[in-house]
Amino acid sequence: MSGTRHGESKEAFLARQRWADRRGVLLLGADGMLGRAVAGELRGRGWGFAAPSRREFDLANARTLERATTWREPEPPGLVINCAAWTDVDGAETREAEATAVNGGGVASLAGLCFSWEALLVTYSTDYVFDGQGSEPYQVDVPRAPLNAYGRSKAVGEEAVEASHADWLNIRTSWLYAPWGKNFVLTIRKLLFEKPSIKVVDDQRGRPTSAQHLARTTMSLIDRRMKGHWHVTDGGDCTWFEFAREIGRLAGAPGRVEPCTSAEFPRPAKRPAYSVLDISETERAIGEVPDWRANLADVVARLE
Repeated sequence: MSGTRHGESKEAFLARQRWADRRGVLLLGADGMLGRAVAGELRGRGWGFAAPSRREFDLANARTLERATTWREPEPPGLVINCAAWTDVDGAETREAEATAVNGGGVASLAGLCFSWEALLVTYSTDYVFDGQGSEPYQVDVPRAPLNAYGRSKAVGEEAVEASHADWLNIRTSWLYAPWGKNFVLTIRKLLFEKPSIKVVDDQRGRPTSAQHLARTTMSLIDRRMKGHWHVTDGGDCTWFEFAREIGRLAGAPGRVEPCTSAEFPRPAKRPAYSVLDISETERAIGEVPDWRANLADVVARLE
């Protein structure tokens, strides 16, 4: 039977799949932008879940991870969704070891826990694991070649789950935004109401991703018991300038958005010029995903 371990009986294999029936879920990073969206999806389904604080369960703290090995509520979780991560892309350039401790070492430790619990690990990665030199959407099996420290830290996490014995689902995404938290949509909207004009780079192309769309799609992939690497974004693609211009239009903001080059807007971390993720396999699995303009309109309409 596909998915069974060596020497494993059919009965043992089916028992290992019961996490979906048991619905014991551990959600890490529930107070973050993506974690909040995932928590909403879990509540909407009536799935019970535990959402420990960072102090209780810190991916970079070996002591809290050691305490987690005794998790019994009343039994170990069958599903672990990891929305906790180091997300400061520019900050990682000078603090790469710290970023890697969370995005790499922390994920490796979590995979070990999930193996001991016989739980499915769902974790998230980034388009920044690719070099940005392509001209066609990046498929899931393209070799990793990160350009910056953040991308390298996420690549370490990917390598860790691949080397683990756990069941895992790693979802790569890009340009995440939501009606809450700190993200590009909220920042641009605010600036366009405060300034007569702003400049936004027009030579970096990718795919925006609504956190709520990502959370819904995550649950769809879990429902279908998908494993391995998957790409999840909104449909379509754009540059940051095109994204910002649409944010301003939808918000009715008076400020103008003007294009500029990456050279005119230097950042500590180098960004890939082309980081469009191929989502064709995801669409074959769950159906066509909404275009980024539709998802963005939904988010902007709910902003205060």
